[in-house]
Amino acid sequence: MNIRGSICALATPFTADGALDLEAFGRLLDFQIAGGTEGVVVAGSTGEAHMLEHDEYDRLLAFAVERVAGRIPVIAGTGEAGTAKTVALTRRAKALGADAALVVAPYYVRPTQEGLRRHFLEVAEQGGLPVVLYNVPTRTACDLLPETMALLRDHPAIIGIKEALSTDERIRACAELARPDFVYLSGDDGTACKAMLAGGAGTISVVANLAPRAFRMLCDAATAGDRLEAQRCDAVLEPLVQALNCAPNPIAVKAGLPSLGLGLASPRLPLVELEEGPDRARLREAVAALASLANAA
Repeated sequence: MNIRGSICALATPFTADGALDLEAFGRLLDFQIAGGTEGVVVAGSTGEAHMLEHDEYDRLLAFAVERVAGRIPVIAGTGEAGTAKTVALTRRAKALGADAALVVAPYYVRPTQEGLRRHFLEVAEQGGLPVVLYNVPTRTACDLLPETMALLRDHPAIIGIKEALSTDERIRACAELARPDFVYLSGDDGTACKAMLAGGAGTISVVANLAPRAFRMLCDAATAGDRLEAQRCDAVLEPLVQALNCAPNPIAVKAGLPSLGLGLASPRLPLVELEEGPDRARLREAVAALASLANAA
């Protein structure tokens, strides 16, 4: 399973009446593949997984698998707060054709490190898919520590970590854990360049929804160790990265979809659409600037 490079955590477009917009989702998938994206995550936190009904999850993932048709890996978000629910969802994702599972640390319940170890091992043993661990303490209220990752990486079905904690210390620790059968993927667009230059194999990105070609260029340069080119690409993306920080994910990234013809801006409650104003204007300007660069290239 070659999960590395520029991977997009896909947004989930909805219609004006709140239904799944699979037509727009198809355009988003095509946009990613045309832009060089090397893998997609379906129904992760950016995809509003917790706002999807069971049948919607199934339709969304099955649609992505069919549309992608094996050209790049399709990674399903399958993390739940409970272990049994996570195993069940991972099995369902396998039945729907996913290539791997992105499994976030259990949220809200705040397990111990031993609880995290046993949780991920159970999913790896029983879920039927290769597992990418996902650590995002700002959302889950628990932190999968590097020493626990080190224990988990020996399981053959656990193939990597998406680490969203972006301190220099954590980046170094994750890079030291990486090996051919266990990849370190950045989960933070703002520090992705630094993480990949330190030894990360790629990034699972939000910004790639709106600028797949520019983000692929960053990943190629950084994973090749071309520091100057990577920093140049990072500087080009910086205005968009900063613009997306104006609201909790995925509110801002969804506000960027309409200008690219990739869907409406509305998320589902309790998330609300980004209001018109300076933040939304700044976002539109950043998206337009990168779109112009991509078209010129």
